[in-house]
Amino acid sequence: MSIAEAPAAPKTLEVDPAPGKGIVLYDGMCALCQRGVRMLKGLDWLNRLHFQDCRDKAQWPPSAVPLEMKRLLEEMHVVTPDRQRAPAGYRAFQWMAWRLPLTLPFAPLMYVPGVTWLGNKIYLWVARNRYDLVPCHDGACQLDLKKMAAQKGAESGDRK
Repeated sequence: MSIAEAPAAPKTLEVDPAPGKGIVLYDGMCALCQRGVRMLKGLDWLNRLHFQDCRDKAQWPPSAVPLEMKRLLEEMHVVTPDRQRAPAGYRAFQWMAWRLPLTLPFAPLMYVPGVTWLGNKIYLWVARNRYDLVPCHDGACQLDLKKMAAQKGAESGDRK
């Protein structure tokens, strides 16, 4: 008699793909996210960041912080070089600002009272509306948007 085993979930990488670098996990199907990553790569003169599409779970870096697909699709995350933290959303931008030469002079301003609160609000609004802000050319993000809307509808129906 054998015991049935549940199918194994895709594992994250056991070997660190970018030792000593922050790993930026972003939605690779989002046109706005792709543009943002191109801009960040241009600002990363010192090569301190590694960019990874969060939808490729098999390529997730090893991390002490549990990573969840749902959260990664809601907000960009940066897994820190020590792999102990993963700031998300506006906090991820604050973390990156200290590491990019052109943004370094502005990094302290991101912590001025009220700026973090406003930055979070703006980031979350842009993240929620990203598919409307930048047109999708290949149709993939539109399909994803419909799927997300259907899931939200199902979740809200469960709460009633």
